[in-house]
Amino acid sequence: MTRINEEARMILPGIQALFGFQSIAVFSERFDQLPAYAQDCHAVALALVVLAIGLVMLPAAYHRLVEAGRISGRTITIASRAICYALVPLAAGLALDISVVLYMVTEQNVVSAAGGIAAFVLLVGMWFAYPLHARR
Repeated sequence: MTRINEEARMILPGIQALFGFQSIAVFSERFDQLPAYAQDCHAVALALVVLAIGLVMLPAAYHRLVEAGRISGRTITIASRAICYALVPLAAGLALDISVVLYMVTEQNVVSAAGGIAAFVLLVGMWFAYPLHARR
């Protein structure tokens, strides 16, 4: 359980910083100039990062409320899965925001979409495909 808590402590500050930067972006003048779909993508990305934060925090909350003072195999399983599952909405949120940034820079939907998809594939590849392949 200590290792799982350490993983959460490593991930959480980065996700929280990302959330902060995402939150202030909407107050920028350039944000108002984005098309509605790009603003919607940013809002969905923000929601996905909130979901990732919730999943990263779930192990600590579960442990304190359900099994305070002891650690069961069930707690370890839930904690491990929650942290792993948090990477999916985090990857999706990052990919959506990459897409928005690329649209701001290029004003081209194709470049924006391709960059977002590439970012998602890259992150899922590094966080899931490569480790699962290495495990074999």
